[in-house]
Formats: sequence, structure tokens, C-alpha cells
Amino acid sequence: MGTEVSPGETPTHRIALGIAYDGRSWQGWQKQPHAQTVQDTLENALEAFVGTPVSTVCAGRTDTGVHGLNQVIHLDTTVNRTPESWVRGTNAHLPASISVLWAQQVPAEFHARFSATSRDYTYVIINSRIRHPLWHGRAGWVFQPLDVEAMRQAAVCLLGEHDFSSFRSSQCQAKSPVRTMLGLEITQQGPRILVHLRANAFLHHMVRNIIGALIQVGQGRETVDYVERVLVARDRTKGAPTFAADGLYLTNVTYPDFQLPVVSPSDVGLEFLKTGPVVV
Repeated sequence: MGTEVSPGETPTHRIALGIAYDGRSWQGWQKQPHAQTVQDTLENALEAFVGTPVSTVCAGRTDTGVHGLNQVIHLDTTVNRTPESWVRGTNAHLPASISVLWAQQVPAEFHARFSATSRDYTYVIINSRIRHPLWHGRAGWVFQPLDVEAMRQAAVCLLGEHDFSSFRSSQCQAKSPVRTMLGLEITQQGPRILVHLRANAFLHHMVRNIIGALIQVGQGRETVDYVERVLVARDRTKGAPTFAADGLYLTNVTYPDFQLPVVSPSDVGLEFLKTGPVVV
């Protein structure tokens, strides 16, 4: 593992880490001048642990307020530490809202972003007449009754490969709006409605814009064919407002060519955030 070096040089190792975070405290994943991001805070903790600056690459950049159950990152370093040391040593310098869950040395060809074949997200909606403070920042709230079956029917058109321009933020930097939705499932557990999505990759605000459109259908403001009409339009102005970030969780990233630790939602008592959604 690592890159070849000349005699006398210190070899570089590539390390993968699994990261969890409560997005309420942070202005998204990606580094910013104000430094109030998960990446800024993680890299500062890593530097404090190893004693040298560290740059990280993540599987998928999450927005302000979005939560991470098993974000995957990689870094290159000449420092030799055991996996347990990477976990405990880094966590010693992190706030309570961010944690390293696991660490593993990986081959040099591993890339947290480009080696991933799919990402899983779950969006949590609390459908209740009165908002509940214990869900603040942890779920999207809709007080009007939602027709979940209508939402399921509306979502079918999103499966497969499509141009998702209508669900893409105007600030999205992706070169192509084409993505493949591999699975989408909508379930209900009392007042909690869960939208599980799996795609090869997601565009900026794509999930939140899809949720916004599905809620329009669930509220009866739009007919079941609304989501398909928006999708075909390939025009963001035809879509619904972007829904709140509060209920969005990155739950899993898949790397079929690399054996990385798996963090199941049930491991941390969040069974409802399941990974691997099935087709509607």
C-alpha cells in the first residue's frame, strides 16, 4: 500500500476514515473561509493528532444542516498509526457533533469520491399538526396531512438514468446533470415518513428538491404526474421550492472493489434510516 519512494524517503500511506456528524452545528461539509464546516474542523483535528497539515477528500459534499451517518473520506500521510489510534486520536480533538467511526489503510488507487458506485440518503419527514421540539433540526416538518401512496406513485418516474436539471441547484458545479436513481422507497411509521434514495451520485440540492416536489403531491397541491412533468422540463424554475435540510441524512457509500467497514443505522439505534432502498 502507498506510493513507491526512493531509498531514504518516508512512504506515503492512504487512509480511509468513516465520519459521522450532526449537521445542525455546521455550514456544510466543504471548507469555507469562515471555517465553520465539517471538513475544516476534521482537518484541524487531524493536524492536531499527527502534527502536520492534512487534506481530505470526501465521498459526497453535504449541505448546511445535512447529517452524516457514514461519510467516507481519504487522506494521504507519512504517519504510521494503528486504525484504533486514528479513531481515538482524532476524536480527542473533535467536538461532540463530529466523530470518526473507523479507520483503515487502503490502496493508493482508492478514492473516496471516484471509487464510490452509489450513495444512500434518507429524508425524514414528521407529518404532524403540531411541530415537536425534539425533532428540531433532525427532520423536516409538514403539518398538512400527506398522501403517502400518491407520493409513491409520483416517485416512480425518477428511477433509472435521467437528466435531473429540474432538481439541480443553480449553484451546482457538476459537469453533467445526468444521474442514475438506483432505488427509491417511501415508508411511513406513524407520523414519520421516510424517503430512502440510492443513486450513483447526487447533484447539489437534488434530494431536497425531489422532496419538495413529492410533498406538493402529498399535500394534494399537484397531481401524481407533477414530478414527471418537472423532470421532463429539465428546468429548475418549473420545480417546487427546495425543502429544508433538517431531515436529510447521508447514510451509506458503496465501494464494491474495496472492503471497508460498514456502519449500519441499527448499530447506533437509528434503524429507521436503513440503507439500500428498494424500487418503489
